[in-house]
Amino acid sequence: MSDPHSALENPRPDATPRPDANPQPDADARRKSGAQPDDDDRAGSERLPFGRPGRPLTGNPFVFGFVGALGVLTAWLLVQAISTASSMLLLILVSLFLALGLNPAVEALQRRNLSRPWAITAVFAGVILVFVGTGVALVPPLTEQTAEFVQRIPAYVQQLQNNPTVRDLDQRYQLLERLVQYVGSGAFGSQMFGGILGLGQVVIGAIFNALTVLVLTLYFLGSMRSMRQTGYRLIPRTRRERAQLLGDAIVQRIGGYVAGNLIISLIAGLSTFFFLSMLRVPYALALALIVALTDLIPMVGAFIGAVIASAVGFFVSPAVGLGCVVFFVVYQQVENYLIAPRVMKSSVDVPPIATIIGALIGGALLGVIGALLAIPLAAAILLIVREVVFPRQDGA
Repeated sequence: MSDPHSALENPRPDATPRPDANPQPDADARRKSGAQPDDDDRAGSERLPFGRPGRPLTGNPFVFGFVGALGVLTAWLLVQAISTASSMLLLILVSLFLALGLNPAVEALQRRNLSRPWAITAVFAGVILVFVGTGVALVPPLTEQTAEFVQRIPAYVQQLQNNPTVRDLDQRYQLLERLVQYVGSGAFGSQMFGGILGLGQVVIGAIFNALTVLVLTLYFLGSMRSMRQTGYRLIPRTRRERAQLLGDAIVQRIGGYVAGNLIISLIAGLSTFFFLSMLRVPYALALALIVALTDLIPMVGAFIGAVIASAVGFFVSPAVGLGCVVFFVVYQQVENYLIAPRVMKSSVDVPPIATIIGALIGGALLGVIGALLAIPLAAAILLIVREVVFPRQDGA
């Protein structure tokens, strides 16, 4: 028989020790009781020399309100910054679209064994020539017509004086006398001087914007590949290949639309120039440039250019004006049913209703530039919806 006292003195190795009925008090209790701190307490005090942290303030309403106010303030400052820089952001957007439109021409030159820097140089030189030619064609006629109008002011005044209605109004209300007093006062001079300053500011601003667009377009053309690669790197690797295919398709369609629209406008301008030159309409080159520029505007641009050119034709003679009207009506049909489908067949695929809605919304938001950019953006959105949204809804 085994001795119970020996079992108590020599417990089995696999026996589970009983929990201590009086556990060791924690560090706070020992400090309160005046006991000496052990090694763990000394190590904890060394790791936290300034004491233990208190309860977090995540549920504090004051902190929640303060963080919310900071978020609202940040959003308001961001909106203000975007509003202040809206004009410059618009120039950047226009430059990007021009670069996308010129990129097909650069790639076409590259396929003819021309390096990309030289291809960009050739295309950009053509763009500069177009800008310079536009200025040379428009500035002299405007200057000449302005000088001619100033010289004819006395004749216009004499015609007004010979008009019975104007003579009767002058006798009743002394219009000519008041006009002379207004011209002789300082108010007229100050307003004219302010108008000249305002005109100068408009001209300087237009030149600055044109140079900014040219420089940004050149930079976008030079860094087109690196920008696309950097943008694709921001997408997760699992979706990068599909995103790259969609992105390349969007860039190709936008570039094709911009390039095709420029080609159609060039054809419209050349046709108008040759027709007006045959009819000996004055300022044929300037009118052709106006028709080409307005033809870029969706839906109403061709009508605006035709009205301006036909109005100048009617000043020459009624027969010339009527001939201009017939020419623009016929040419618009040719452009809509022959030229535009052939040029745009591989660029964009946008339903007519989407084109109209996009142009209206873009024009309401950003004016003429918004109407120009609305159609390629609508094409990009429709491509994303067709290739991403619809397959996901169908469970593909």
